[in-house]
Amino acid sequence: MFKHLKSDIQAVLDRDPAARSALEVVLCYPSFRAVRRHRRAHWLWTHNLKLLARIVSQRTRQLTGIEIHPGASIGEGLFIDHGTGVVIGETAELGDNVTLYQGVTLGGTGKDVGKRHPTIGDNVVVGSGAKVLGPFRVGSGSKIGAGAIVLKEVPPHSTVVGNPGRVVRMNNERVGIDLDQVHLPDPVKEHIMALSARVEELERCLACERRAQDAACAERAERVRILKEEQRNEAL
Repeated sequence: MFKHLKSDIQAVLDRDPAARSALEVVLCYPSFRAVRRHRRAHWLWTHNLKLLARIVSQRTRQLTGIEIHPGASIGEGLFIDHGTGVVIGETAELGDNVTLYQGVTLGGTGKDVGKRHPTIGDNVVVGSGAKVLGPFRVGSGSKIGAGAIVLKEVPPHSTVVGNPGRVVRMNNERVGIDLDQVHLPDPVKEHIMALSARVEELERCLACERRAQDAACAERAERVRILKEEQRNEAL
């Protein structure tokens, strides 16, 4: 229970610019308290003291607003930023240096038995309000955008956005943890921009075709005028 203490504190110091000292983290961060209490609850769970483990986890939820089932497996360096509303299910597995923002759910779809919750790889960032639902794996180094709903496996080093979640970037490998939740690809915006560009191109082509038709019509009209004038001159 105590071997992760240093990494739990360091995770907050490294990823929250508002954290100024280890003492502040220990005394003032509900996410740190939730993770530490979960480690105790998980120890009780794995030693077949399941009722006591559930009591600890429910008390933690009341104190912090963060619900972590004592059966969930969590690696080193988990950081839950502004963790109110975070839910981590019983069979969820989290690797090292995972970052979860407010309102994240690592849950099930309600139809699975046994392994029901996701496995999160190392150095994964899950944005505010994102829902990762089902017994699949989110590959290491991936980023889940805010509000995304992820229902299927995510390859390593990928970026997922939208509802349902879509992989919009792959193999964008990076060193360390990328906490940027703003500069993410927007596939809907990109699609609309592509359609807009195509419409503009078609309008230009149509305008050129109309000008060519107008020029051809004017040329035919001029030939008809000349022909009529010649016929009139011959008649005279």
